[in-house]
Amino acid sequence: MSLFSFTRRGLLAAGTALALTVGTLTGAQAQTPPGVLIVGQIAEPKALDPAAVTAVNDFRILMNVYDGLVRYKDGTLEVEPALATDWTISEDGTEYTFDLREGVSFHDGSPFNAEAVKFNFERMLNEDHPYHDTGPFPLAFFFSAVETIEVVDDLTVKFTLNAPYAPFLSNLAYPTGLIVSPAAVEQHGSDFGRNPSGTGPFTFAEWRSNEAVVIEGNPDYWGGAPDLQAVVFRPITDANTRTAEMLAGGIDLMVEVPPVALSEFQGAEYTVHEQAGPHVWFLILNAKEGPFADKLVRQAANYAVNKTALVDDVLEGTAAVAAGPTPPAFAWAYNEDLEPYPYDPDKARALLAEAGAEGAELTFFVTEGGSGMLDPIAMGTAIQADLEAVGFDVTIETYEWNTFLGEVNPGLAGKADMAEMAWMTNDPDTLPFLALRTDAWPEAGGFNSGYYSNPKVDELLEAARVATDQDERARLYKEMQTIVQEDAPWVFVANWKQNAVTSERVEGFSLQPSFFLLLDDVVKN
Repeated sequence: MSLFSFTRRGLLAAGTALALTVGTLTGAQAQTPPGVLIVGQIAEPKALDPAAVTAVNDFRILMNVYDGLVRYKDGTLEVEPALATDWTISEDGTEYTFDLREGVSFHDGSPFNAEAVKFNFERMLNEDHPYHDTGPFPLAFFFSAVETIEVVDDLTVKFTLNAPYAPFLSNLAYPTGLIVSPAAVEQHGSDFGRNPSGTGPFTFAEWRSNEAVVIEGNPDYWGGAPDLQAVVFRPITDANTRTAEMLAGGIDLMVEVPPVALSEFQGAEYTVHEQAGPHVWFLILNAKEGPFADKLVRQAANYAVNKTALVDDVLEGTAAVAAGPTPPAFAWAYNEDLEPYPYDPDKARALLAEAGAEGAELTFFVTEGGSGMLDPIAMGTAIQADLEAVGFDVTIETYEWNTFLGEVNPGLAGKADMAEMAWMTNDPDTLPFLALRTDAWPEAGGFNSGYYSNPKVDELLEAARVATDQDERARLYKEMQTIVQEDAPWVFVANWKQNAVTSERVEGFSLQPSFFLLLDDVVKN
C-alpha cells in the first residue's frame, strides 16, 4: 500500500477496524507503515491558523507546519533563533530589530521576507488591515504592546513597542507568533484555517473532519528535511478508546495518557514520557453573578474540594496540588510562601452559613476531554460530590471540547456558575494577564470568563509586564498571587506533569516543557 493511499484512505478504515477488534489485536499484530507517525489526539482541531486558536491540542499540529521568528530551545522555555537569525533590542527596551533568514519560502512557494512578517502581525493587530476579518484573533493580547512594524529592508524588520514589554520574545516563540503565508491568506480568506501554509518541517496535506489531519515531510525545509514521510493526527476524544488504539497498534504516539492507564504501557514495546511544565488546572468561578459573586462562597468552594484526593486517587499522583494561579514551573516568579487551600469541609460549611448561601444551586460546565484537562469527567464528578457534601446543589453539563470552549470563553454570565479549565503557558505574565485582569473580560476580547476584578491585581500585572528587572517582576507576580489566592476567583486544583506514550517503533521523541509536539527529529521504523 502506498503512503498516499494509507494516509488518505486506508488509515481511517484501518483505525476503524482496529477499534472494532481491539479485544483480539495486539500491538505486534497491527502494523502502521514505517515513516508514517500516527498520533492519537484528544480532540478535533478548531483551525490550523495559529493566530486564530488557543488550544494546545491545535498547537501540537501547528508547531510542525509553521515557524516563528524565534522558538523555544529544545527541552527549555529559553528563546533561540528560528526564522530570525539574530536581533537587537534598543536600550530603552522598546525597539526590537530582527535579521531574517535568507532563502526561505512558504510551502506555497511564496517568499518569506520582512513584508510577510509585517503582514502577519498587522493582520492580528490592525482592524483596518484588509485581512483582519479572517480572525478573530483571541491571543492578539500577546502583542498589544506593538505600536508599529517597519520593513527596514527585505530581510530586516523592526517592531516598536509602546513601552518595555518583558515577555515579548517569549510570546513570539508561542504559536500565536508563528508566521503564515500572506499569499495563502489572500487566496483562501476566512478558509485559511482549513488550508494552512507555513515554512515548517511538514507541509499540510489533508484534513478530513473528525477523522484525521495529515501533514507530510518538507524536503526543502531550511532546517533540514525531517525523517518522517508523514504524520497523521487522529482525533480520539474518548481516553479509553485512545488507550485501546495504542494497545492495538493503531496509533504510534498517544498524548495525555489517562493516569489509570499508565500501568498498561510498562512493557518493553512502549515508552512512557513525562515532562514537567507550566500547567495549572482550575475551576473558573462566576464572580459576576450568582453564589460566587460573594468571596466567602468562592473561598468555601476552595475549602470544600479535596484536591489531595483528586491528585492521589483520580490522577494517580501525576500532578501536585495547586496553591494559586502561577505554576511552580516558573520558579523565579512563583510564590513559595503560599500554601494550598486545605481540605476543610467544616470551614466550607461555616463560610456558606456566614454568606447565607447554604443549599446554593450551581451549574457546572465539564468537558469530555481537551488540552491538559486531566481526566475531566472523573475530576468533575469528584468535585461535584465534594461540593454537595458541604451543602451546594450541583448540576453538571458536559460538552465536547470545542463546544465547551464556545460556551466558556465568551463568559459564564447567564449560563453557568463554574467551569473546568486548564492553561499551559510560556511566561508568568500570560495566564493572569489574559484571564484575571478586569480589561480581560470576554467582552474586551480576553479570557476572564468569570469576570473577576481587583484594581490592585490589574496594577500589579501592568507593572510586571513592563519591568525590565526580573527580580522586580518576580516581586510583583508574588504579590499578585497572594491577592488572587485570597480573592479565590478560581478553585485552584492541580499542576500536572504531562505525559505521552510511544511504541517501540518510534525513536527520537521527547516531550517539551512548552507542551508542544516537535516531530522533525522523530524516526518511525
